[in-house]
Amino acid sequence: MAASCSFHVSSSPFLRPRSSSSGTNGVHLPIRSRQYRRHRSLLSERRCGFAAAAVSPQNLSISPSSTAEEARFSGKREPMIPPYNVLITGSTKGIGYALAREFLKAGDNVVVCSRSAERVESIVQSLREEFGEHVWGTKCDVREGQDVKELVEYCQKNLKYIDVWINNAGSNAYSFKPLAEASDEDLIEVVKTNTLGLMLCCREAINMMLTQSRGGHIFNIDGAGSDGRPTPRFAAYGATKRSVVHLTKSLQAELQMQDVKNVVVHNLSPGMVTTELLMSGATTKQAKFFINVLAEPAEVVAEYLIPNIRAILASGSMKPTYVRFLTGVKAYSKIFSRLAFGARRNKYVQED
Repeated sequence: MAASCSFHVSSSPFLRPRSSSSGTNGVHLPIRSRQYRRHRSLLSERRCGFAAAAVSPQNLSISPSSTAEEARFSGKREPMIPPYNVLITGSTKGIGYALAREFLKAGDNVVVCSRSAERVESIVQSLREEFGEHVWGTKCDVREGQDVKELVEYCQKNLKYIDVWINNAGSNAYSFKPLAEASDEDLIEVVKTNTLGLMLCCREAINMMLTQSRGGHIFNIDGAGSDGRPTPRFAAYGATKRSVVHLTKSLQAELQMQDVKNVVVHNLSPGMVTTELLMSGATTKQAKFFINVLAEPAEVVAEYLIPNIRAILASGSMKPTYVRFLTGVKAYSKIFSRLAFGARRNKYVQED
């Protein structure tokens, strides 16, 4: 469920480690690994020309792995030009499916996946009838590390590389009740999908993109609770979505500390989307009010987000961003219109 109403702009401060193994105030910073120092040394030799004396001219060409190393540490990446290769988790329905369709409309290549093999097969067949051989699909349960590894292998086999990895898979176990009434199964489902699944996907996406000479962009989708606001009746979901923002900031800081220049992690905020999951929670007066006032169909949200994502790739920027559909200005404007003029009353659900 994508239902974030965050009205502030988040920034991602980066900390660069000192040369020692610990920083001030007893905060320990990681020592660069021996392999990392070796990579840096090799790159320095290439830049300074020291390696030329040890090899013949015909051996001076850089292999694909060396090109990826150069991109990783120097930022000299192969330019990303369309069509882009895109992977979206949880993309057989809801906002994930809408994002996939919008990328395909733009002429990009898309890999869809979900934990249901039957649903994936059906969606791939449907999309290929409309967009041709530009879509692939495979079963993947993001809660399972081996599944995510196999997802990467599938992408490398069929598309060679991925420019954009969107972590959309999420769950609220279709449960809207106080935490005290939640079952063990529901809580485990929410935490494993939204938190563990996101971590596994980010780990594998980063490791894959580090080996790509053109690098890559990872977008983590937030949701209700990501801005710290309370989420009564789905407290576990809100807590996991709050962790999405923290994890993204931590990954941004880690990549910065490691001098990685070809992989970047962003946040993506679709706001409130009229998905099946969101609408199943429209059972209270407050929920109905905000859904009618703030929510938009997945297709409308995707039409806004995809051009913004593709613009980041086209610009060549590797600066972390927080792409938002429902900004504070938009939200307050819609609420004012409702309170002042009764706008959007009963738009999606009948209010009491």
